Order: sequence, then structure tokens, then C-alpha cells
Amino acid sequence: MQPDEWRRSHPDIFFLTAAEPGRLGRFLARTRLLDAGEELVRAEKAGDGNMNCTVRVTTNHRTVIVKQARPWVEKYPQFEAPWDRAIREIEFYELVRSNQKIAGTMPALLHSDGKSRLIVLEDLGVGSDYTGIYRGDAFSKNEINALADYLSELHGSFENETNRRGLANHEMRELNAQHIFFIPLQTDNGLDLDEISPGLRSAAEQFRADADYVNQVHALAGIYLSEGEHLLHGDFFPGSFLKTGSGPRIIDPEFAYFGRSEFDPAVFIAHLLLGRQDPELIDLFLRRYQPPSSHDVKLMLQLAGVEVMRRLIGYAQLPLGYGCEQRKQLLQISRQMVLQPDRNLWALRLP
Repeated sequence: MQPDEWRRSHPDIFFLTAAEPGRLGRFLARTRLLDAGEELVRAEKAGDGNMNCTVRVTTNHRTVIVKQARPWVEKYPQFEAPWDRAIREIEFYELVRSNQKIAGTMPALLHSDGKSRLIVLEDLGVGSDYTGIYRGDAFSKNEINALADYLSELHGSFENETNRRGLANHEMRELNAQHIFFIPLQTDNGLDLDEISPGLRSAAEQFRADADYVNQVHALAGIYLSEGEHLLHGDFFPGSFLKTGSGPRIIDPEFAYFGRSEFDPAVFIAHLLLGRQDPELIDLFLRRYQPPSSHDVKLMLQLAGVEVMRRLIGYAQLPLGYGCEQRKQLLQISRQMVLQPDRNLWALRLP
């Protein structure tokens, strides 16, 4: 079902769009989010996220972020997505609210509307995310330390949590597993890789023909989908971090779940590689990050290798500032990490 058709067939569900500020203002007033005398002045798209519709609302008193999940991926409406991911995000914010080390590095949840799968968040400012690292920017050591501390606290604080609500997050993990472990390795997945980078299609086909690699990646999907004891962010990459004067702030926990601790740092390590960051920053991150006692370093490296691969030949593309030759080299690094995980691999420098 197309978005316009879905909207017409669900007239009782508020449909978020920056193009209708008057209607949005009336909705916010009706839900009592706006204070007496507070009026909406402007509504505009906020950020370039893939999953949800996100709008920055400016009133005569403040700004807030309004975010809505739909039953599809906002950037790719042809892909269905669990509508309840907004409910999972609300549950995550409510669970971590009591831990200031975590909640203090995330926007505050101001309001939620479960019926419309809509949440209102504190606006952390107009600053950018960290996707500039793919085009030459670099993380500072302080930023790396802050991100490692966040993960350490998140993974270590809720191990004995009994009130997990829906944070097994099966539907979102099933969707994510397809885009991480399966779709990128399918020959006819509808993605024109040569349009992304000439020559990448041929490189991907050779890669997909590697049965040992493909089988191991598919096996890792089972580990990702298994249950675990640690609360994970679930999408811990530079697009989920905002730059602020107080350091990085973490957003978009709709992929959060209780699972294996290895997944979050694996994703982050993969993006340090994709962003061609100094290998010393990866070492710094791993020295600073305090994993649970059950943490498996080799599994973490294997999952990192998979994330490198899916960002190169899958749908979740990045604004990479380099061409096909460097991507081929990263694909080879992915292969080694998956089949022969070795902590020295990230010492390989890309031209």
C-alpha cells in the first residue's frame, strides 16, 4: 500500500508531515503538548533518517522534535516495516529514564501517542550527526571515550531487568536481519550497485559467489536473532549520534533489544573502518569499552565484518567519499573478519 493510500484508509490516525503546519499545530494543542499561549511558528524536516518521518517544530517558545513511525521504511516506502517500532522506542526511553548516565546522553521523551505511533522529543539543536566521518571528518578521542562509556553503561545496567516489555523487538530484528545478513548477498535484490559506484556490481557478484563467506554470514544471523541478557541500542552508528557542545548525544533507539552485547560495538567498529578512521581510535574504543564477562571478541569482529559488507552492497548506503577500489578493499577486509577474525585487521589502511 502506498503512503497516500494508507493515509486515506486510516483517517483516525494522525499523519505527520511538515507540509501541513496548521494541522500539526492543532494536533499538538489538542494533545496538550503546547502550553497556554504557545503557538506553532514553523515545521520543517529534521535530519535524513531512513526509517521514520521526523519533523522539527518551532513554536514561539521553543523547538521540539516530532517523530512518527509508519508501516513502511520512510526512505524506501516499498519496504514494509513494523509499525510498533515507535512503541519499542518509547519503552526504551522509559526503561533508561532512571539511569542518568544513559538518559543524560539522549533526548528527553516529552510526549508519546501510541495510537499514532508518534513521539515528541527534546530538541538537542540543529547540529549535525557524525556522518561526515565518511567524507574526511574524524572522531576526537573525547568523543570515542564518551561513546564507549555510553555502551558500557547500557550493556551493564539492565542485565537483571525483569520488566523488559516488548524489547525483545522481534519484528524489527527480523527486518534488520534481512537487510544485514541476507538481502545484500542476493544477486537479484533490485539494487543497482554500478549506479552507486561503477564496477561495484562485478565486485559484489564475485563476493556473493564465495560460499564459505555467505554461509557464515547466514549463520551469524541466527546469533543476532537469539535472545540475550543485555540491553542494546541496536543501531549504534554515526547517523545515530548528534554533535552538541556537551559531546555526542545518542538518538533513534527503535532497534533496541535485549540480546548479545557484541552487536553494538561491532556496528561501531565497522563504521570506524568505513569512515577510514585512525586505527588508534578503534584501539582506544576497545580499551575504554567495558564489556560484560560473556562478551566474545571474535564474534564481535565477525559481526563488524558483516556490517561493513552490508553498508557497501546493501540498501543502507552511506555517503562514502571514495570509489570502487577502496570499497573492494573493504569487502576483502569484511571477508577476513568474518572467516578469520583477527584484531590486527583494522591496522590495514585504505589509500
